[in-house]
Amino acid sequence: MENNTNPLLCDPVEGICGISDNATSGKIATQTTEKPIKVIYFTDPICSSCWGIEPQLRKLKLEYGNTIEIEYRMGGLLPDWSYNSGGISKPSDVAHHWDEVSVYYDMPIDGDVWLEDPLQSSYPPSIAFKAAEMQSKEKAIQFLREIREMVFLQKKNIAKWENLEMAAKKVGLDVQQFTTDFNGKAKVLFEEDLHFAKQNGVRGFPTIFFIDATGQKEMVYGSKPYALYESAILKLHSKAIKSEYHKNWEVLFSKYPSLTAKEFSELSGTPRAESEKHLNELAAKGKLGKLTTKNGSLWTVKN
Repeated sequence: MENNTNPLLCDPVEGICGISDNATSGKIATQTTEKPIKVIYFTDPICSSCWGIEPQLRKLKLEYGNTIEIEYRMGGLLPDWSYNSGGISKPSDVAHHWDEVSVYYDMPIDGDVWLEDPLQSSYPPSIAFKAAEMQSKEKAIQFLREIREMVFLQKKNIAKWENLEMAAKKVGLDVQQFTTDFNGKAKVLFEEDLHFAKQNGVRGFPTIFFIDATGQKEMVYGSKPYALYESAILKLHSKAIKSEYHKNWEVLFSKYPSLTAKEFSELSGTPRAESEKHLNELAAKGKLGKLTTKNGSLWTVKN
């Protein structure tokens, strides 16, 4: 990629949202972890290809959660709008692109956020993730999911503080601490993530490194079918045992309180057309909530 490539011009076929190519190659050191495989996931809150791999990632956690430990690193996809290439030179150009990507990944994305309340940068939500992580890794992952749903489905500008604060409250973070960390240490941690990505030659998202205790590693670049992620684990740890889990809707929604039809299909093993029908029936019976966008829906556990 050339320096002027717009990071928001994602290639759905390759499954990558790219950043400017100023990376240098480097090596990720041997990872110390209690689990056999360390997974380092380079992502960004507004990376549409990363939203595209949520079904695979969620299934990986259910089946190989005993084998892998996932570390999230923010990549800084959109520093600002000093880009002009690939037909994207301003926020409104992203709208149609996101709508196309949504259809490709079969994950609901409403590109109209770029027409109605566009983000000037993905840095604030990235720093917010680091602030959330300082309190709780588990809540930080919930927070990341929450802000992604906000930007991809609810057309909310997640670079705005009020939306980040709302997401922090929803996932149960201490908002006062979150605010302090956002304005302080989290910025330093985000800069460290940017440096780490550059050091390791990360040029686009998602980039996922699987590393064993000896430092052997496998990389999966872009949004790929589930089998590729599973294969990376088994190459490094052939004795990895796949966990069985209950695939009925109550159990899946207890683990993940919001699911798209594609996610439910991937996790439950239900054919895609049937998964949507089943979720709609549950919503009609009042057992699930449903958020409908122009490019698909999201079903949620009712409080």
